Amino acid sequence: MRRVVFNQKGGVGKSTITSNLAAISAHQGLKTLLIDLDPQGNSTQYILGRDAKPLDYTLADFFDQALNFKIRPKKSAEFVVPTGYDNLDLLASHPALEELQVKLESRYKIFKLREALDELGGQYDRVYIDTPPALNFFSRSALIAADSVLIPFDCDEFSRRALYNLMDALNEIRADHNPSLAVEGIVVNQFQPRASLPQKLVAELLEEGHPVLNTCLSSSVKIRESHEAAKPMIHFMPAHKLSLEFLAMHAEIEAAASKGKKKVA
Repeated sequence: MRRVVFNQKGGVGKSTITSNLAAISAHQGLKTLLIDLDPQGNSTQYILGRDAKPLDYTLADFFDQALNFKIRPKKSAEFVVPTGYDNLDLLASHPALEELQVKLESRYKIFKLREALDELGGQYDRVYIDTPPALNFFSRSALIAADSVLIPFDCDEFSRRALYNLMDALNEIRADHNPSLAVEGIVVNQFQPRASLPQKLVAELLEEGHPVLNTCLSSSVKIRESHEAAKPMIHFMPAHKLSLEFLAMHAEIEAAASKGKKKVA
């Protein structure tokens, strides 16, 4: 099962959601791979910490190899690094991804990520892919490689407009490259249940038939503290309300996937 977390709008919590769901997946015994396609590397820093030693290989090395013919190319598994958490591995980001993007687009390497995941085969039960806040080469690569997409949503009018544009883009990806790509759910983030606007926007999305997940994620300063500590919530404060919400969300998407209820919205 390959899940990509994507929204072209920035600041909606993609890295936080991706990393925490991947951490829970691994914590519950599923062999999990986290892929950080954002050159900013927020998921990489969140999982490894700012003081992590320099990595021998990152996704920049993987994509650079795709651009340069080598007699003995490295296998996809050689770019994977352990995280220090049981069952959780990482394909790490690097700032050089930004520079590689134009070359990768011009050489049409859009399927390289999917080929890499196919090569890894049955080594992982779950794959979670973090993406940049733009519909660019890397996010398209992720959507082409994935089985489903989770869409983070902040409860404001700008997010709703971005969501409608995103749905059109997903339809294009399906038509051109990945007909089985499903919208697994819209993740309502930074939810404030006592405020009228968030409740109104969520209700309207449901009325329009969008697959909004039942579990919403609360706003909490503890998530910033977990970023600083470089520990996902399940390891930082497992009994915190937000940790329990992430656990409930993970259970919800896993239950729906096991019943074949992924939605093509």
